[in-house]
Amino acid sequence: MWVMLKLRSRSWVFGHFARGACYHAGPAKFASSVHNAVNSPCSIFESNRVLKNLSKEGRIDEARKLFDEMLERDEYTWNTMVAAYATSGRLDEARELFEETPNKSSVTWSSLLSGYCRHGCPGEGFKLFWRMQLDGQKPTQFSLGSVLRACAVSGYLQRGEQIHGYAVKTNFDLNDFVVTGLVDMYAKCRSISEAEYLFATVPERSNHALWSAMITGYSQNGDAYRAMECFKEMRKHGIEFDEYGLPSILASCAAVSGDAFGAQVHCCIVRSGYGVSAFVQSALVDMYAKCGDLSSAKLVIDATEIDGVVSWNSMIMGCMRQGCEEEALYLFKKMHGRDMKIDDFTYTSVLKSLASTMDLKLTKSVHCLILKTRFEAYRIVSNALIDMYAKQREITCACEVFKCMLDKDVISWTSLVTGYAHNGFSEEALRLFYGMTVEGIYPDEMVVASILGASAELTALEFGQQVHGIFVKSGHAFSASVGNSLISMYARCGCIEDADRVFNSMQVRGVITWTALIMGYARNGKAKESLESYNHMIASGVKPDYISFIGLLFACSHACLVQEGRMYFESMTKTYGIKPGPEHYASIIDLLGRSGKFAEAEELLNQMSVEPDPTIWKALLAACRVHKNLELGEKAASNLFKLEPMNSVPYVLLANIYFASGKLEEAAKVWGLMKSRGINKEPGCSWVGINGQVHTFVSEDRGHPRMSDIYLKIDEVLRLIKKVGYVPDLSSALHDVDEEGKELGLAYHNLWRRHKTRIEDDIALHDDKMLNQLNFNYSNSWLSKWTREADLLQTARAECLA
Repeated sequence: MWVMLKLRSRSWVFGHFARGACYHAGPAKFASSVHNAVNSPCSIFESNRVLKNLSKEGRIDEARKLFDEMLERDEYTWNTMVAAYATSGRLDEARELFEETPNKSSVTWSSLLSGYCRHGCPGEGFKLFWRMQLDGQKPTQFSLGSVLRACAVSGYLQRGEQIHGYAVKTNFDLNDFVVTGLVDMYAKCRSISEAEYLFATVPERSNHALWSAMITGYSQNGDAYRAMECFKEMRKHGIEFDEYGLPSILASCAAVSGDAFGAQVHCCIVRSGYGVSAFVQSALVDMYAKCGDLSSAKLVIDATEIDGVVSWNSMIMGCMRQGCEEEALYLFKKMHGRDMKIDDFTYTSVLKSLASTMDLKLTKSVHCLILKTRFEAYRIVSNALIDMYAKQREITCACEVFKCMLDKDVISWTSLVTGYAHNGFSEEALRLFYGMTVEGIYPDEMVVASILGASAELTALEFGQQVHGIFVKSGHAFSASVGNSLISMYARCGCIEDADRVFNSMQVRGVITWTALIMGYARNGKAKESLESYNHMIASGVKPDYISFIGLLFACSHACLVQEGRMYFESMTKTYGIKPGPEHYASIIDLLGRSGKFAEAEELLNQMSVEPDPTIWKALLAACRVHKNLELGEKAASNLFKLEPMNSVPYVLLANIYFASGKLEEAAKVWGLMKSRGINKEPGCSWVGINGQVHTFVSEDRGHPRMSDIYLKIDEVLRLIKKVGYVPDLSSALHDVDEEGKELGLAYHNLWRRHKTRIEDDIALHDDKMLNQLNFNYSNSWLSKWTREADLLQTARAECLA
């Protein structure tokens, strides 16, 4: 009787210890219990049971203390402790104990192997798998399952095929557990056809894990419809699903906006009882949000008992996709008010919402919260901060965030380079891109497209060519965005032949590609080629968009193709349903004005569906200057004075119209008004690149160190070309100087292109402010006849600087 009571007492000690009561009562009592346990006659059985319970609860250090105190250990003891270390990710300790294990069974090997594969060490796992066989230990189904999981996660298809071969040789290819692992491995390694074949060879597909692996494979390989069909087949066979396979089928519904099918799956989930799983609830919210059904997503969130950050993140992202930025920010404030654990994905989504709101005060508040919670150390959050500030035109703040980052990746550099480029800081964008290449960061297609745009803005051809070369060497695929940017860059730099070459090399040509070429030809005065490109685009089945017609009408305007311009303008609404915008009206009014059809231009102006903006009035005013239409010119200038009171262009143009009409007093009043308002005419600027050095000039510039040589050379060339009939066109010159001054001003301003010496001009022309077309103020009559003399003028400044 006494012995029985003693044994019952010992059993109680172990049972109570296994539940943690002794430990929580105090370290002394815990140590005493362990001592009593390991010295009792039945200690090996009881100790192993306690060891197992501690391992399951994750109390690894306590388990190890018990392990060390045990006087006797069997195979189960060693395997339990190795598995505890391996499962918890303490792989070095697991390996050390594994090597000390006296008798290694298949369970010992599989435990360590599973730990390596589960915790991101597939290389060590493969080594252990091969060593296992060399030591004469045959792998089990669990060993093969672990190695196949490592192959699936790491994308090691070739090694997975080797494991498949081994499974066939050892007849494990008939084992459901191994076949499921093989299906999962092939699917995750993008060999979905092999996964399908294996799935079809299984005679009795009653294992729900096998169906889940196939559904997940379809979903992850982008075949959402087959995933949905597979789910339906599984239900027809009466196979029950588990909660871990449901996110895949819900993700497939989201991928094809199949909210109707997703709702049916939701019903199945509710009937099965999995609706209470936070894992499944998050997937449901994500599915409804991606399908645009925000009300259903909100109902799922409201029905959850525990607030899950993943579900709320999905809801915020869903609001973002639907353009409901205010709702997304409201949800974030609600999360913060509930003291939910906000993570890096939450901040990233919220920062994307803030990018379009332009609410700087709220932006700063969120940034402060990020700093308080120390999430600025997360690269994804810092990248989102840079992008947000750049889109809010707070480029200085974006730069500060960038400077504070310790670990920058290509996205960090791309966000700031793109921010500079889109905010008009093209030179800074080029400098930062150079710094990016110095740091050894290879550019992706997004940053290349942005930097090519900045190069086009500065007409920095050589830099653009270098970027083109860097991208080719990087080995990245030649995407449409890069191709389109290259076409625009070469066209804006005057190299339309290179733009055409890039266009012809592109396999896929969308509307943006065609539009870039149409605009390129138009910018370079090739109206015929521009219209031909449009016709080829229509013939290829590509429909024009809003931007396409801007280039098309611009080409018609500068070639004075009135009939064609009218036809294309009317086809916008009648044929393609595109509502004309200010840019289209500006081009068609410019076309009518250039052709002297002011009555028609004024009629169109009165019938416009949009309010005339400064671009439209400038186009009309420039046409009035050419044709000396004083009445309409005064009307256009009056509107420009109200819309852009500090812009010098309307003052100068109106004054010139008055001068040309002999109204000197009115002209003087305009100049006086301009002066009283403190408005200065911005001088035109030209620059020439020679031997890697850029030389910049303004009209009648005296600041260049070799300016005297330049003026002497130009005077010499002017005398030569006048002998052969050159007559300057002074209509674009200022009228408040004498004839000689006008002629010299034009001569000293204009620069020409010749062969390898590229000379650029950024003059803000009154005729063409919108697209900054180069204008050479010389008559065309002598160009075709006296090209040799023209070449002299082309190279006058270049020779002085060479």
